[in-house]
Amino acid sequence: MLSKISKILVYSGDVVMNFYNQKEKILTEYKNDQSPVTNVDMRVNDLLLQQLKKITPEIPCLSEETLLKNNNIQENWEKYWLIDPLDGTKEFLNKKKEFTINVALIENKVPVLGMIYLPFNKTLYCGYKNISWKEKNGCKKVIKSKHMDEIQLKTIVVSRSHPDKELKEYLKTIKNFKIKKVGSSLKFCLIAEGKAQIYPRFGRTGIWDTAAGHAISLFSGAKVMKWSGKELRYSLKNNFLYNPGFIVSSLLF
Repeated sequence: MLSKISKILVYSGDVVMNFYNQKEKILTEYKNDQSPVTNVDMRVNDLLLQQLKKITPEIPCLSEETLLKNNNIQENWEKYWLIDPLDGTKEFLNKKKEFTINVALIENKVPVLGMIYLPFNKTLYCGYKNISWKEKNGCKKVIKSKHMDEIQLKTIVVSRSHPDKELKEYLKTIKNFKIKKVGSSLKFCLIAEGKAQIYPRFGRTGIWDTAAGHAISLFSGAKVMKWSGKELRYSLKNNFLYNPGFIVSSLLF
């Protein structure tokens, strides 16, 4: 299954790059929250849904671009695919390199598989069965988050497009750090790879934004927690579309 989905992500990435390199025309609309959505999002969305249904017809799919139109979402789904066909649409439109394709498998409110593909760099990050790895140029490498204490210099990754107003106050509680602005779910991958140690998020995120990165960073040895101290979960009940604030960290507690 992993091999099949990897091939789908690579192919989807090629589709995205055709638009990025202006071989096909990009059409942009805006949602109610003024976030952009393009025909690229929809093309990849349809491709992923179609292929995942072929591979695992018994597992339902939930996607950012179709969930609001989908009336058959069941609150009692114990296992489902969670998809973001183009995470970092703003980065994509602004010719940044950080846009990703995210696929996660949720079981009992927990991400048990996460796959993030970076089309521009042809890099795949995966997290599954307590192991995370990175694939590029035919090479596969296990990745682990870098555990650090309060004294060491830490890299804190923050959103490039969605700054949090609470961030300034939070940074007053941290010693010895530098800030790195990053778009999309790549922030989770940098934590998993040991290139960053903290990703604090206070503002709203969709469950499709975080699930794949959650699995990858978690299985690399990092923690993904709500600010209350409880682990982030993916329940389809009530306000299931959006996460509360959270922190991803590899600091030693």
